[in-house]
Order: sequence, then structure tokens, then C-alpha cells
Amino acid sequence: MPAPRALTVRQLGLTAYESAWHDMQAFTDTRDANTPDELWFLEHPPVFTLGRNGKQEYLHDTGEIPVLRVDRGGQVTYHGPGQLIAYILLNIKRRQLGVQSLVRMLEQSVIDLLSDYSLSAQRREQAPGVYVDDRKVAALGLRIRKGCSFHGLSLNVNMDLSPFAMIDPCGYSGLEVTQLRDLGIDATVETISVQFRTHFERLLDKQAP
Repeated sequence: MPAPRALTVRQLGLTAYESAWHDMQAFTDTRDANTPDELWFLEHPPVFTLGRNGKQEYLHDTGEIPVLRVDRGGQVTYHGPGQLIAYILLNIKRRQLGVQSLVRMLEQSVIDLLSDYSLSAQRREQAPGVYVDDRKVAALGLRIRKGCSFHGLSLNVNMDLSPFAMIDPCGYSGLEVTQLRDLGIDATVETISVQFRTHFERLLDKQAP
């Protein structure tokens, strides 16, 4: 089976969630065994999203922020400007990569990025994401279709965190969230995307069969 390892990277800027979501679905449904994998970086206007099995009870007073039920895994989260979104469009079957291995690779990419700034971060079993001092800085939610992944990761960079108080983030009541700015990292979403890409591609290359 062909195994192109090149990763096409797209910087899409501020993009409506529904537009990016439908583009991911279309890309996944129309790709074939030779389609190169892609990594999309973007930001979304304010929106709450519920995963396939997300529970309405985790939504509280969401005000005028729209709520979308989508086809990723996971529970409820918030997206807004100043948050880096990384959508991971990989043929994991071709790369002989398991779903849990991909999740850990995404988490490790963020952990290594934060280590560049002398920050210690951790993952949690049964609660995917990345945490600093028990506060969540990155969330994950994937969908696998036709042996390919889409959706991905959100990393709080420099944003308004107050909408997280309107939900139980990822289904956990009282879970605190944080962002890079509040951790002392003064960097743009674009800069963080480049650093994330470096770590993710390094780990992806190491995983190559």
C-alpha cells in the first residue's frame, strides 16, 4: 500500500466551525489510498460543541453562544478566538497508527511544546487532554472514518476563558481551564502552531513503520 509521509499544512485563520467541520468530512470521504495527510491550523468564532455522546446536562447558561452537536468523540467544550485548533487529517491505517497512539502523540506534542518554555504539563488517564497544575490547557476529540482521522486538538493560547464557566468542560464539573498567556507564555496563535507542528511531525516520523 502506498505510504506517502508528507504532511500538507494549511493555515486557515478564523473559520466558522460548521464550514471547517463539513470541509473535514468532505476531505475524509473523498480521499483515497494515495491522498497525502493534512494538518489544518485555524481559530473559530465563539461556539460550544457537544461530541457524539455529549450530554446536555453539561451545558449550563450558554447565553447567545451557539451550541453544535458534532461527530467527534468527547463531551462538551468551547472554541473561540485566541485558541489554536489543530485538525489532524491522517490515514492512520496507512501509517499503522492506533487511535490511542495518536491521542498520546497529540498530548505529547503539547507537553513538549510547553517544556520548551520550562513548563511541566501532564496527561490524565481516562481524561484525554493536557493539564498544568490540574488545570486543562488543551482538549482532544477525534473521529475515525475509513481508517482516517479528523477533528483533533484545541490549545488555549490567549483567549477569553469565561465561556468555560458556562459548561462542565469535557464533562467534568468544576474542572478549571487555563491558557498559555496565564502561564507566562507571550506568543501568538501562529507562533504556537509552528512550534506544535515541529513537535507533532517529529513524533509522527518516529512512529513511522
